[in-house]
Amino acid sequence: MNNDMANKGNTSFGFILANHPNRFGFYPVMLRITRDRKTKRVKTELEVKKADWNQKAKNYKHFRDSFNNAEVYNDILLDILTKYKETFKDLKEEGAASAENIIAKVKNNEVSESFLKYAKGRTQEIYDLGGIRNWKKYRGFCNKLEAFLKKSNKTDVTFAELTYQFMTKFDSYLHTIPNERNPEQLLHPNTIQVNFNIFKTLVNNAIKAGLMKSDNSPFLNFKCSGVKTEKEKLNADELEKVKALDLQEGSLIWHCRNAFMFSFYCAGVRAGDLMQLRWCNITSEGRLNYQMGKNHKVRDLLLVAEAMNILKLYHSEGVKPADYIFPFLDSQSTWFKYITQEQKDRMPSDMKRKMFESVSSKNALINKKLAQIAKLAGIDKRISFHISRHSFAKAAKDKGLDNLEVKDLLAHSSLSITEKYMGGFDTSKTDAALVKAVSKEDDETKLMHLLEGVNPELLEKVLAKLNHKE
Repeated sequence: MNNDMANKGNTSFGFILANHPNRFGFYPVMLRITRDRKTKRVKTELEVKKADWNQKAKNYKHFRDSFNNAEVYNDILLDILTKYKETFKDLKEEGAASAENIIAKVKNNEVSESFLKYAKGRTQEIYDLGGIRNWKKYRGFCNKLEAFLKKSNKTDVTFAELTYQFMTKFDSYLHTIPNERNPEQLLHPNTIQVNFNIFKTLVNNAIKAGLMKSDNSPFLNFKCSGVKTEKEKLNADELEKVKALDLQEGSLIWHCRNAFMFSFYCAGVRAGDLMQLRWCNITSEGRLNYQMGKNHKVRDLLLVAEAMNILKLYHSEGVKPADYIFPFLDSQSTWFKYITQEQKDRMPSDMKRKMFESVSSKNALINKKLAQIAKLAGIDKRISFHISRHSFAKAAKDKGLDNLEVKDLLAHSSLSITEKYMGGFDTSKTDAALVKAVSKEDDETKLMHLLEGVNPELLEKVLAKLNHKE
């Protein structure tokens, strides 16, 4: 017996595609209900290309593996089927199990699929695609959502339950849980904002997939804002103090100081990228050429004298092009043979995860040593590796570079990002405005302001007449 006719007495349920596609070439998925040889079709909110649909599939796994996130969508089919079968069972006991009544009761109760299941499916998809950094964020979001549901004595949440009230309760919950890195403190408001950004992205993607109507999005009314934080940075004197520290050559803290300063001299290389730099990234023309892991942008930077001096500390006769420059990562690791970013992108997801965890662990260790460096240098600031990037941005602004130049050096995707990034660094305009607002003008300054824009030749004639009168 064909599984799409799962008979239950004289009533059967199954899924088929609509006879005609929409204007984008997608066929709506229809639930077919046959009762007493009379068939009714119900349009679901799912749609698919005909090539991605297997009508003869067993166990209702009609979405082929070629369909994006097929496993999640096949689970949704089962959820829909279960809802209609349970409704049929209830109506059968009441003696009113017609196809029309089944459809009407389900429609009135508004069938809604599991949002949690969808979120977990999307999270797994991100992992399978190799987006380990995003996978970690999405997994953290799912864990927080599950913990919130558990506290509310629930195991799941449907799309229909994603209301403004649900969002406010979840928001309140997030403000009560401890920070993973520092359990003595609660979650930072910006971390909460990141979680809601993920939430919103999932909802928007579900709307595009037809799992939720755009009018029902809770984010039409609910907003979550973070707080503006001051970007810590070192000034020129503080950088000189770090550079001048007498540290034992070859020690871990010595390597960390060198890496930090090299990053500064190279426009703020991110920690993950710096650890993976190899000698083949140094060109014969004295340039640093590498592809950023975060956004895949190619960086081609002149190596200034200070950066070259640091490289000389690590170069030796036996060095190979594929060797790491800085001794933070294990050259015996399984991912060592993957050199270019293109090769890394093709690594298996499990290997990407192990490499990501190794880089994160080393970054934490480097930051621990940088905190010690700050103390030794007498700097009362919390230094992390990323501060080298902030410090470079400040130095660039102090030297008069405009935001477009800084944007290119930092490899930001847009000027607006750079402007937000630089917001706390450039105070020249506000300083000038403050001086102008509080200073007392003398007669000469007042007259200068009055004469601004006057034609010089006309001014000379006026002055000549005044002198003639005298």
